[in-house]
Order: sequence, then structure tokens, then C-alpha cells
Amino acid sequence: MSDEPWPYERHSIPVDAPHMLSVAEYGDPKGAPVVFLHGGPGSGCRAASLSRLFDLKRFRVVAPDQRGAGESAPKGRLEDNTTQHLIADLETVREQLGIDRWLVAGGSWGALLAVAYAQAHPRHVAGLVVRSFFFGDDAAMRRAFIETPRLFYPELYERFVGFLDEDERAEPLSAYYRRLLSPDAAVHAPAAFMWHDYERALSVLNPGSVALPPDSSPDSPTGRPLPNTPRVEAHYFSRNSFLEPGELIDKAERLRGIRGVIVQGRYDLLCPPRAAYELLRHWPDAELVVVDAAGHSQTEPGVEEAMRDATRRLADEAEF
Repeated sequence: MSDEPWPYERHSIPVDAPHMLSVAEYGDPKGAPVVFLHGGPGSGCRAASLSRLFDLKRFRVVAPDQRGAGESAPKGRLEDNTTQHLIADLETVREQLGIDRWLVAGGSWGALLAVAYAQAHPRHVAGLVVRSFFFGDDAAMRRAFIETPRLFYPELYERFVGFLDEDERAEPLSAYYRRLLSPDAAVHAPAAFMWHDYERALSVLNPGSVALPPDSSPDSPTGRPLPNTPRVEAHYFSRNSFLEPGELIDKAERLRGIRGVIVQGRYDLLCPPRAAYELLRHWPDAELVVVDAAGHSQTEPGVEEAMRDATRRLADEAEF
């Protein structure tokens, strides 16, 4: 039998047409409210992880699929899909569900969104638990997809870049963004499979044997569905996550008084500890928990346990 929890409530919440948010609630309807922000952008919430992150006997877990992601509709839609839209959507969800203050938790892209939301609406945030924080700008993406893999996975990097035409290889990120955002499936589909598998290999400390897609066919040889995240990520990351340069640090003063815990894998290749330390320097009410033998993924040993403990402690402090 599956240990995946069943939601006690599902909502379809209209925002800007044609976007419709899918929001599931788990746990105790009268419990401490916590909203979980998934990564990607574009991945959607996974119910199975929620029972590992939160004590469902104590918490009311709100799990929205962001615009264009998961069960929200239209899936993959990029129009009217920006960080500012996602922040406004969270306020719509909070108001629709009648919640005054909630804990906010998220990892990777969800961590960036959690910080941006808290800066926009600090009065409604009782505490923040963020994993693998990063700034979502061009420098962060170059470090994650180009510089670090060249050092630690040169063979993987060469395969990733070798997928491109020779005249594209000087600027591989820009080339991938162009391909991923092409309306032509024959162009964006093979790039999406390559991007997805490359990113996944970089997400864990020990990826084992890595086999990237062998050719540029738009059809997966194993019949896998086309991954949603690469195109949505290209939409966001080619535009610095719709943030001004240095915006999250410039607005860090707005986090004053909000207790936070930053959970960070020591060997996170996609979101290295440097960004977490930079945020911590400007957020005196936060603490950093480093999980030493862990990479980027939430499922790395010790990461989910650290997030679960942090959420419990912040709920205690907020007297939920």
C-alpha cells in the first residue's frame, strides 16, 4: 500500500484568466497552517513528500500548484506567469482559505519564492523554512549549469553542451533557453529531455551511472512524458526570475522579525551554500542548518529530517 497522504480538501481557485490554481490541503484542518512551495519552477507538489516534511497530525498543509505547474491549468502556460504573479496568487490562496498567518516552507525555486513572498507580505508570515536557497539570476544559473559541472562532472558537461550545434556552444545557457522556449516541439522536446536529465544528475550527491538522452529525437526512447519544468525554468531564468539585480538582498530588511531556518546541503551543486550564507548575513532572525553529506535534492539523507524539525520548532515559537 502507498504511504501517500490523501488531501482532505481540493480547491480550484481562479486567478487571472485563463489561469486556475489547483490547491490541495492535507493533515488537520484545525492544525498549524503551513504553505508548501514546490520547486522548479514548473514541477508541482508531490503528496508523498508532504508526510515526510510535516507531522500531518499537527499541521494544516496547504499545497498549491503554481501557475503552469502540476494540476493547475493551463499546464505549461507561460503568459502572465512571473514571480510577481505567483506572489499575488499566494495571497489569493491565503485569503480564500481564511488564514491570517502561516508558516511558509519551500526548497530551491520554492525557497526563492518563499523569501520573495515574505518580503512582500511579512505580516502574514509566521516563520520561514527554506532549503537550497538561490538568487535565480544569470550568475546563479551559470554557476549551476556551467561552471560547477565543468569542475566536478566534465564528462556530463561535455555531453550537455555537445547536444548543441557548434555555433551555439559558446553560450550554452542562451542556446538552451532559445530551444526550450521554441513553440516547435521538434526543437523544444529534445532540449527538455536533455535539460531535465542533466539537472537531475546534478541534484544528488551520488547520481550513480548517468545516461543523458542519446540523440535529438523529440520522442523519448523510453516513452516518458515530456517534462514540464525545463520550459518553465527557461521562461523564468532567462529573465533573472523576474527580479531586479540584488532585489532579494536589497529587501532583506523586510524579513526582520520573521524567524527562519535555512536548510542547506553542503555539496549542493545547483544551489551551493554561498547564497544561503549571503542571505543569512542580511537576515539576523534566521539560522543556517548545514547537512554535511547531502547534495541538492530534498530526498538527500538528512535534508527532510532537518526541514521537518525546523518546521516543528518554528510552529512552537509561533505558538500555533
